[in-house]
Amino acid sequence: MKIKINLIIILNLLIVVTGFQPASAQQAGIAIQINAADNQLVYASGQIKQASTENKLTVIESTALNNTSNEDIVIKIIDDSAMSVRIARDEKIKLPANFGWQCYAIRVKKSGKQKTIYVLAGDKTGAMYGGLDIALAIRINNMNALSNSDNKPYLGRRGIKFNIPLDLRTPSYTDPSDAAQQNIPNVWEKSFWETYLDEMVLNRYNVLSLWSLHPFPSMVKIPEFPEVALNDVWRTKEKFDDGYSHNGINYVRPNLLKNVEVIKQISIDEKIAFWKEVMQMANDRGIEVYMFTWNIFTNGADGKHGITNSQTNDTTIAYFRAAVREMVTTYPLLAGIGITAGESMNGKLTGEYANEKWLWRTYGEGVRDGLKKDPNRVFRLIHRFHQTSLSSIKEAFREYPGPIDLSLKYAIAHMYSITNPPFVNAAMPLLSQQTKSWLTIRNDDIYSFRWANNNFARQFIKDIPEPEKIAGYYMGPDGYNWGRDYLTRGTEHQLILQKQWYSFMLWGRLSYDPTLPDQLFFKVLQTHFPSIVIQKLYKPWSAASMIFPWITRYVWGDIDLKWFPEANISHPTHKGFFTVADYIEREPMPGSNIRNIYLWAKYKHEGKPDSLQSPLSVADTLAQLSAAALSGLKALPLRKPGSFSELDQTLGDIEAFAHIGNYYAAKMKAACKLAQFDQFGNEADRKQNIGPCMPVYIIHCISRRCITVLGMWIFPR
Repeated sequence: MKIKINLIIILNLLIVVTGFQPASAQQAGIAIQINAADNQLVYASGQIKQASTENKLTVIESTALNNTSNEDIVIKIIDDSAMSVRIARDEKIKLPANFGWQCYAIRVKKSGKQKTIYVLAGDKTGAMYGGLDIALAIRINNMNALSNSDNKPYLGRRGIKFNIPLDLRTPSYTDPSDAAQQNIPNVWEKSFWETYLDEMVLNRYNVLSLWSLHPFPSMVKIPEFPEVALNDVWRTKEKFDDGYSHNGINYVRPNLLKNVEVIKQISIDEKIAFWKEVMQMANDRGIEVYMFTWNIFTNGADGKHGITNSQTNDTTIAYFRAAVREMVTTYPLLAGIGITAGESMNGKLTGEYANEKWLWRTYGEGVRDGLKKDPNRVFRLIHRFHQTSLSSIKEAFREYPGPIDLSLKYAIAHMYSITNPPFVNAAMPLLSQQTKSWLTIRNDDIYSFRWANNNFARQFIKDIPEPEKIAGYYMGPDGYNWGRDYLTRGTEHQLILQKQWYSFMLWGRLSYDPTLPDQLFFKVLQTHFPSIVIQKLYKPWSAASMIFPWITRYVWGDIDLKWFPEANISHPTHKGFFTVADYIEREPMPGSNIRNIYLWAKYKHEGKPDSLQSPLSVADTLAQLSAAALSGLKALPLRKPGSFSELDQTLGDIEAFAHIGNYYAAKMKAACKLAQFDQFGNEADRKQNIGPCMPVYIIHCISRRCITVLGMWIFPR
């Protein structure tokens, strides 16, 4: 009932602001009815109940629809298109516009003092999403604003890229790092995945992609190769250095195996049961699970039964085929597998051992073997589209018994750069609604800071070309592990998805619906930080969050080993720390429309007009963003010394962004002056280039908050 909901909101505000407690207050009642006991509908009902209970609303749940409820608000969730149509007609409410996968309609009807909210859908995922909309509205006291709507996904699949550290013996690309090693125990804990999957579905992510060099020994038993399966979970006590390759080779070194701790005693059968349970939890939340590999790696299997990483070893081919078969049959809820033609492979081989032939004989035949007992099962193959060609893929996989998608790197390694990276444009004519591509959206830009800019995220998603040709995306880093956070002091190692919750909410919710209004996100922010005026927080936060996109446009390094903006470095084997002289030599990001410093100085000296943006303009923009962030912080509560509250840490991140932005602005301006002096010998330019040293607090900020990351990562492909 509308009047009662408003009363509850007012009373809650009085309690927060004045401490007033009414002698008695009538609690609003909510009835939740679902048309079937499907797990996803039960999950949505549970979320509505949890939100209602937190807001002191009484709840009655039912797995049957009825019209006899006396509660103030009745919520009816339907996952059947025929039933949805019948209810809409009987209740004389507007028919849903869409009944496709993940689509849903919300209809609100008042009858006397009672309000009924209908979620009408044609599938259980869409019905669940409608229920989650209602749960959020309750959490942020926005039920009165809930109105009729029709909803369908803008991008069908929205995923997280997770380099999974399964075991010392079966590593992923990120494993030679502290972050991955600390997360090995976590990925074998049910509570970790419950929280992880909850965070995903609440933000409308529906794909979990798990990336491993060679996961099979840690996940399946293979009858033909019984020695391969690994019991227990191992981790090394040795420290990792920067000497690991960028192509995944030789990650399991003898010295690592000599100093081992068993962090979980678990049999391979128990491991299989565990991952089945994880996939069931994902399925209950409408999340598809995919396993991705790089090829050819045999970690955990090498040397057993004659298995090697040789591309011409027929035993290895037979082993891979059997391993893939077992992955398919062991995990009925596994949605598909992703492969690469190139990593640790010999592209010069021809005939039956050529890259694509090898992949077909192992992965293609393995999937086909696995589907023989269940030929109606849809098992998606995602073939990454680098170091190969579309014709080679189509020829090799012409008999694949299911859908085949491609996968392109959308912004190479830097999603926080420009909103419309050009790198996939050349491949778009090759795609169609029959041959779609996933987008690998790599975040090797921001590991430790909290980011927030609605406009950038929204425009990035809307700028994705020809979305009808896009199967979906998976977003994540290769140089860091998106498990639990071990950088932040004073926390209980919360998930990265929780620490950086606002940015994950933006990317997930906007990629389902890029038209969602800013006001929705601001209401969530206000609920999260109730003690401050949210616009006063968002304004400096959003300004600070644009600093890295602007600097990465200029200091461009396509893959992560070439550029990490949190510390102005690349991998030591590439360049290391970027000096002023290095800035002169940088070629800005393709598509950024920024002139490099060397040519800018030449054109300026010769008086030539230039249609591209000048590097000085970029420096000025960085300085302006930093100034806006620091100025905005003055209107917010002072950070308490030694405080580890989330608000104080967020304010600290904004300040750190701003100081780094000022550093980058000064460095670019110095590089411009130095370039002019180097080319034309103007003494005034040399003198202007010699400024005060970087303030100690900036060095402290960068070293404390950023450079410590470097001991936790490598720069893989």
